[in-house]
Amino acid sequence: MMPSHGGMGTAAIHAGDPEPRTNAPVVNPIVPSTTFYMDPDGGGDLLYSRYGNGPNHSVVEARLAALDGGDDALVLGSGMAAMSCAMLSLLQAGDHVVATDAIYGGTRALLTDELSRLGIATTFVDFFSSEWQRALRPETRVVLGEFPSNPLLRVADLRPIADAAHAHGAALVVDATFASPINFRPLEHGADLVMHSATKYLAGHSDVTAGALVGSQARVDEARKRARVWGPMLDPHAAWLLERGIKTLSVRMERHNRNGMEVARWAEQRPEITRTFYPGLASHTDHEVASRVLDGFGGMMGIELRGGGPAASRFVRALRLMKVAPSLGGVESLVSEPRHTSHAAMTPDERAANGIRDGFIRISLGIEDAADLIADLEQALRAADGGLQEREAAD
Repeated sequence: MMPSHGGMGTAAIHAGDPEPRTNAPVVNPIVPSTTFYMDPDGGGDLLYSRYGNGPNHSVVEARLAALDGGDDALVLGSGMAAMSCAMLSLLQAGDHVVATDAIYGGTRALLTDELSRLGIATTFVDFFSSEWQRALRPETRVVLGEFPSNPLLRVADLRPIADAAHAHGAALVVDATFASPINFRPLEHGADLVMHSATKYLAGHSDVTAGALVGSQARVDEARKRARVWGPMLDPHAAWLLERGIKTLSVRMERHNRNGMEVARWAEQRPEITRTFYPGLASHTDHEVASRVLDGFGGMMGIELRGGGPAASRFVRALRLMKVAPSLGGVESLVSEPRHTSHAAMTPDERAANGIRDGFIRISLGIEDAADLIADLEQALRAADGGLQEREAAD
């Protein structure tokens, strides 16, 4: 499904722009005003920056709605702000959530620590098991997924999940941060709301924190009502930066996708790596599904080093081009160890049970030249495996 403005690359640049007029700027200006003149008789919209409906917000929301195929969008101060407003708009005391067990740690904390205090219960399930529908209850109001998942990059066919959710009167909410609308548009597969941490691929330059929700007019309006009360609106300058980043989303994702496939194929052949996690590889558990539902396999990948945690520590310290830092989706390549970041709250045994052993490295491949990325990874692998060989020789 292509947006009305043509292809995805065209929509990323032009969707939501005001009609051109003589002497108007080609680039939408930053409008920092916190308040706007109103109709003395009370007619028209009341523009107010705390409401998140200033000129910079409106442009970027229209663009995101076009890219994800929704009626409307809402931009907020972070991905967690977007997830929180989505949940607050759909749930009340006594309701129940069925959520993927492969979920971002911040979202898990929202569900287990915060929403539970409001009388909202959550059951975590494996959506790749045929048993997950048993968790649905009469009071289930939200089914929450995250695809591709962090950090194993699991990909599900959303249609059966959406059908089961809707049959129980629940809304399907999907965190599609790892894909971006270029690679995956959950609304086309039955989702009711799609959430992005716009800090990542949408903005793309590691210089703005933002979140977004896209869906039907009614769903987004409900989230917007909660946002106006809870107050996590995006400031105009950040909205402008997000709009600027989205303009290059299509070309950036093309390079992310290309780098991801090239580096993953290289990694799969390395003896120091026991397993490579990338949905574009035939060896990935969900390759068949990913090939059907994704338009690109992305720039996220995982590797598991044969030397375990000690090798991982040597590996990240040896990197020269790639940066050791949390987050993802920027033009620069970043690496992190889930045991120290997203899954630090779990014990080693709990992580291993979820497929994340201590030798696991998550890699966000940027848009650098693939040959340079591979060269950096190769020298870091030599440093990591060299220590293992020395210990094996000593034993």
